[in-house]
Amino acid sequence: MCGSLGTLVTQEAPDFTQQAVMPDNTFKDLTLSNYRGTYVVLFFYPLDFTFVCPSEIIAFDRKLKEFKDRNCEVIGVSVDSHFTHRAWKNTPLNGGGIGNVRYPLVADLTKDIARRYGVLLNDAVALRGLFLIDKGGIVRHMLINDLPLGRSVDEVLRMLDALQFFEAHGDVCPANWRKGEEGMKPTADGVAAYLAERA
Repeated sequence: MCGSLGTLVTQEAPDFTQQAVMPDNTFKDLTLSNYRGTYVVLFFYPLDFTFVCPSEIIAFDRKLKEFKDRNCEVIGVSVDSHFTHRAWKNTPLNGGGIGNVRYPLVADLTKDIARRYGVLLNDAVALRGLFLIDKGGIVRHMLINDLPLGRSVDEVLRMLDALQFFEAHGDVCPANWRKGEEGMKPTADGVAAYLAERA
């Protein structure tokens, strides 16, 4: 079974301090609340040295500059130890490794973080949970996939753009909204005007 706290959206992200492998391959205690003032994409994956997981981790790394340009930090979490994380980073891509990804990988060996975020499956591994946390530490978006289903990093960027657009303009972001497009005024007239333009 997957323990759940219900939705965390609109709630303060559960804080934690845990060992992580940092971008420079050193071990360090990482405290989530130290990231206040920046946006955070916190994502969980099941296990190191598995199958879908490296494709996601590498995909986030390849888009890391786009997150940084939006004042957003990326943090990965799994139930592996920090030693296993570093061993995986030190394994080349053609050997099933992830290479030297440039964001922290947190060791949730006790499974407490996954449990508190409601993504722990059968008390064993984390589902593919993802949480977009704003600068004040509030969860604004969450997504949880079953183990075989990889996530879209481009969609995570789109959601980050939508959140920042709303914060900057007060307009809401309709279906399939993309950065550079108009938003919708959150009124009955605003909805009517938006839909009429696209009729």
